[in-house]
Amino acid sequence: MELFHTLQGEGFHTGKSAVFIRLAGCDVGCIWCDVKESWDANEHPEVSENYIVDQVLSYNTKFAVITGGEPTLYNLTSLVNKLKQNNVYTAIETAGTNHFSDNLDWICFSPKKFKNPKESIYKLADELKVVIYHPSDLEWALEHQKKISNKECQLYIQPEWSKMDTRMPLIINFLKENPKWRLSVQTHKFLNIP
Repeated sequence: MELFHTLQGEGFHTGKSAVFIRLAGCDVGCIWCDVKESWDANEHPEVSENYIVDQVLSYNTKFAVITGGEPTLYNLTSLVNKLKQNNVYTAIETAGTNHFSDNLDWICFSPKKFKNPKESIYKLADELKVVIYHPSDLEWALEHQKKISNKECQLYIQPEWSKMDTRMPLIINFLKENPKWRLSVQTHKFLNIP
């Protein structure tokens, strides 16, 4: 759908210069999605992996984030290998709803209630980032934490942008009671960075 150079705005890598590779197509359909125009892959032209790699390398960073839509709708093994051959540290943001290659450098798993993730994601995730839209999402986050088998996995709670004012008191209490979790906010929205 698009490729652009910006700063990572949320989660573990917040503040890092990054090239975002946004793939079109989604099998999840979150009601709060801020890029619903990415859902229909037919609305966006196909481009080659080499074109994507060339575009990534044209920027002054060695960090790429593959996102969507839902990027695991595609077999990314070859693209990730090409990026890594060029020393590009490659991350993905996914709801974990499909099987995908394990050659990524960083896997941000952001589960959604609209479609169950594959069990394999719980072994692979480097980061668990749960968006809090409804108060019950906090308990749901703990359920996912129990399934994570990677003991180094970073845990993040992130308020959904439109509900932030009403959810933050609940989130702060949750974080005080669950110190393994950390707060992630969409800094790019606060700073008006694309």
